[in-house]
Amino acid sequence: MKFGVVTFPGSNCDEDMIHVLEGLGQPVVRLWHKDHDLQGVDMVVLPGGFSFGDYLRSGAIARFSPIMQEVAAHAKKGGLVLGVCNGFQVLCEAGLVPGALLHNEGQKFISKNVHIRPATRKTLLTSAVPDKALTIPIAHGEGRYHADAATLKALQEGDQVLFRYCDADGKIHDGANPNGSKENIAGVCNKGRNVFGMMPHPERACDPRLGNTDGRSLFDSLLSAVLA
Repeated sequence: MKFGVVTFPGSNCDEDMIHVLEGLGQPVVRLWHKDHDLQGVDMVVLPGGFSFGDYLRSGAIARFSPIMQEVAAHAKKGGLVLGVCNGFQVLCEAGLVPGALLHNEGQKFISKNVHIRPATRKTLLTSAVPDKALTIPIAHGEGRYHADAATLKALQEGDQVLFRYCDADGKIHDGANPNGSKENIAGVCNKGRNVFGMMPHPERACDPRLGNTDGRSLFDSLLSAVLA
């Protein structure tokens, strides 16, 4: 499976993502935000960071980068797209997934391990992820997922919520919500189920040397589902 990882000015998790994907034996190409060619990749990854310094709103400038025209066209044809943290913000700004990411409750940047659990089995990214609390790091100042009541209802009815924040026992409640996200939502997908956005960083939880490999289950799920 050929991956393309996009670098915007201010991206800082692109090499982390490349390290993980290449460690799983997958071919990866580095894509620059001004590129107009996705080089035949199967999946585009928009990594975490602070694209264009997070001026205006996080992802608000990056969504106008030339490569996003190609990403949108790729998604429209059914191509796979994953946005993590800042990448999720870019996807929301570009309208490729529903909702928006607002400043965290408390207006503070949060960097810590949190727990999430899959909310659906009906996506490539989650189909084989264990139904339990996964320990995955977050690092964001604007990670509070927001959508109006109609959108939240549509997400629920369409089974488009990927992950919800939970406690260590897998229970979903307000106390386990690190940033005030509506309905504890940590990630969503589009109606076509080929564009995925999430705030937690699975690529930061894939190396045994870091003491946590819970994030690898997402990539294993994706690869096994695609191969199947």
